[in-house]
Amino acid sequence: MQPMAVTASISPCSRSLSSNALSRGSNASKKTHPSALSLPHCSSISKMESICQGTIRKLSALCICASVADVVRETSVEKIQLLKGDTWSVHKFGGTCVGSSDRIRNVAEILQNDDSERKLVVVSAMSKVTDMMYNIIDKAQSRDDSYIPALDAVLEKHRLTALDLLQADDLAIFLSQLHHDLDNLKAMLRAIYIAGHATESFTDFVVGHGELWSAQILASLVRKNGTDCNWMDAREVLIVNPAGSDLVDPDYVESEKRLEKWFSQNPSRTIIATGFIASTPQNIPTTLKRDGSDFSAAIMGALFKARQVTIWTDVDGVYSADPRKVNEAVVLKTLSYQEAWEMSYFGANVLHPRTIIPVMQYEIPIVIRNIFNLAAPGTRICRSSINELEEGQRLESFVKGFATIDNLALVNVEGTGMAGVPGTASAIFGAVKDVGANVVMISQASSEHSVCFAVPEKEVRAVAKALESRFCQALDAGRLSQVAVIPNCSILAAVGQKMASTPGVSATLFNALAKANINVRAIAQGCSEYNITLVVKQEDCVRALRAVHSRFYLSRTTIAMGIIGPGLIGSTLLDQLRDQAAVLKEKFKIDLRVMGIIGSKTMLLSDTSIDLTKWRELQKEKGEVTDLEKFVQNVHGNHFIPNTVLVDCTSDSGIASHYCNWLRRGIHLITPNKKANSGPLNQYLKLRALQRKSYTHYFYEATVGAGLPIITTLQGLLETGDKILRIEGIFSGTLSFIFNNFIGTRAFSVVVVEAKKAGYTEPDPRDDLSGTDVARKVIILAREAGLKLELSDIPVQSLVPEPLRGCASAEEYLQQLPQHDHDMAKKRQDAEDEGEVLRYVGVVDVANKKGTVELRRYKKDHPFAQLSGSDNIIAFTTERYKQQPLIVRGPGAGAQVTAGGIFNDILRLASYLGAPS
Repeated sequence: MQPMAVTASISPCSRSLSSNALSRGSNASKKTHPSALSLPHCSSISKMESICQGTIRKLSALCICASVADVVRETSVEKIQLLKGDTWSVHKFGGTCVGSSDRIRNVAEILQNDDSERKLVVVSAMSKVTDMMYNIIDKAQSRDDSYIPALDAVLEKHRLTALDLLQADDLAIFLSQLHHDLDNLKAMLRAIYIAGHATESFTDFVVGHGELWSAQILASLVRKNGTDCNWMDAREVLIVNPAGSDLVDPDYVESEKRLEKWFSQNPSRTIIATGFIASTPQNIPTTLKRDGSDFSAAIMGALFKARQVTIWTDVDGVYSADPRKVNEAVVLKTLSYQEAWEMSYFGANVLHPRTIIPVMQYEIPIVIRNIFNLAAPGTRICRSSINELEEGQRLESFVKGFATIDNLALVNVEGTGMAGVPGTASAIFGAVKDVGANVVMISQASSEHSVCFAVPEKEVRAVAKALESRFCQALDAGRLSQVAVIPNCSILAAVGQKMASTPGVSATLFNALAKANINVRAIAQGCSEYNITLVVKQEDCVRALRAVHSRFYLSRTTIAMGIIGPGLIGSTLLDQLRDQAAVLKEKFKIDLRVMGIIGSKTMLLSDTSIDLTKWRELQKEKGEVTDLEKFVQNVHGNHFIPNTVLVDCTSDSGIASHYCNWLRRGIHLITPNKKANSGPLNQYLKLRALQRKSYTHYFYEATVGAGLPIITTLQGLLETGDKILRIEGIFSGTLSFIFNNFIGTRAFSVVVVEAKKAGYTEPDPRDDLSGTDVARKVIILAREAGLKLELSDIPVQSLVPEPLRGCASAEEYLQQLPQHDHDMAKKRQDAEDEGEVLRYVGVVDVANKKGTVELRRYKKDHPFAQLSGSDNIIAFTTERYKQQPLIVRGPGAGAQVTAGGIFNDILRLASYLGAPS
């Protein structure tokens, strides 16, 4: 079956339809528009492609070389010389900036307000047009007939824009040329449709039309506003040579010749040039590849020796990190060329990676500006000064920003046979090159035992297969042990001038990652001193980015919090957090975000932070059925917050059983729950070992003495080398209140009821009077002092009479308690007869490795006899404090002081994680 003949007319002399005529007026040189194309009838698809390519080449030569009439005219007119230098400024407007008629008007206004003597303006295609053109080509070569209405949609987009912006002759000329271009493109796409394939030159030719149309529209609008203006088809000037996959190198010598020739024919103080497109030395249309308009602007800046290149975009400048991932990212005022180069390579999408190269030679600064926020000064990229580097001498001045690359895999080639063998690395990367894979990062130990490198995950399978094939003999012989692939990786790069040679930068970087419990899988630090590159798990990448950015930029130390048990203590803590949140954020840069609150039946979750001014109402309205694992995942799974802490305000041993797992997952823990530290010894030792070998923190100050600094005092004594001999104290605020009020002729049962009504006791007072709670505190302190004791090793004197221990309820117990008042009254009288008082104490006898809980008698001048209310008192007898024990005294019961102790642990955690002191 013969393919359908596809033809389009060529009108090389039609001035009324010429794009150049549109921009340069009736005296414009007679040139064929590059889109004019004739597709011959072919007897076969392959022959059609060959002829079409030849046709493009010939037409390109026509479009770039002047006609005979032009040559004749040139010889009769004096050549106008292009004056280069500081009088020229270059502006580049991306697709978003020219995405609609209103935005194009805005661009024209910016150009009109620019006081530069001469302006070269590089424009991209209207927003989404380049993607639309690529999509149309994909449809055509897939033989999908919908490419025709898709092309019509592109036509309509530009037609409506022109109708809104242009008038009279300018409008008529543009619309005629637009329809002419579209007819020719349909012919080209029909050929692609029949062939089922689009060559690279075909594709480049088609997709470059978006820039042609946007440049013509803007040039007409600028002229309409009274400014002398010509538009430039960059394919007439910019010559590039292929330089590998998706890369081209500018030919500056040839481009400069063509620029001078173009300007001599089209002198103007304002030039609107197409971005993205160029030509080969053979005059075949090509492109600077994806996102190449920035590159175009930089090349033009170098050709004109311009004063400055301004890149207009939709963000305020280059950020210290991706603001979509790091809320606290800041706009950088200045960057050196090298810093910008590094950040663009590592994923900062404000600049095309090659944009820096052309301007560096002439030290032309690049300024990134936001077209939607003209008040923002933007980011200036220029040569860094020595004075700038020396000023301040802070770590932050050397680390400018952080960037990430996702979807990578690590390949590790290792074996003892690699050490000292010349050519091994060459063979490895030769095999990688053969499969066309891109190596993003390389790390090799000095021992040469292994070579580790990162490649895009989509290429890793081919890389591993090639390496196994290349080194099959070495693997079989054991000279190489393995070719290992580690998937799901990301790169985190820290970028800064002279960063690597500044003491403390690397330590701070890795310390921040360690405190966020991020494991680093590979490291590369170039001798150029501009970046430190780390490989982490992809799932940890955003959390790692947030952690290091927070540390270097002193942004708010943000902690995701989960509150377990919103009972009396938990609800009091939430109220304290509510009242203090604004002060902490403003003064101390600590941002505490409660992401979840869970009770025994319902839980409240949030993706950002629960509004603590109405958490009770929200819990009733939006609460869901309790699911502990879902709760933990919601709090810890938020990768925008690097640090997570769970605050267990319960006394539940079931909750305590999860502590090890949570610490293992990198979650910090704070609790007044005594069950974990006083539970089975082997579980306690496992918990502490896990916590000590990681960078997770486990704080439990409120387990002993509520808000009193008992645990930290003991730890401070031990850490400074003191030796603990004995710890003795009144550890129960409930029992302290009871015995402080068990005086005169008052009955013991009356005082117990009074304590219960005041809220000092548990719902069942026997839980306090049994002495178990005090025993748990004793065992916690004993273990903290180094004793390996079980709870069962502590003898406990219960204050619950034997006959009442089996009472079915607290009410029954309280009803029968008065029958036993005489026993306690006798003990009180015996003590008074000796000038003493009764106190219920716990003792840790470190010297003899034992502990006790019992009712004791003390002289009335003893510190333990001087208490009032529900105060606790603890005496530390040590080698340093042997003659006079170290005393800690204060309120030891009540929701306010206990919640305050927990809150203090939260702030201590924040200080450990980097909040300023």
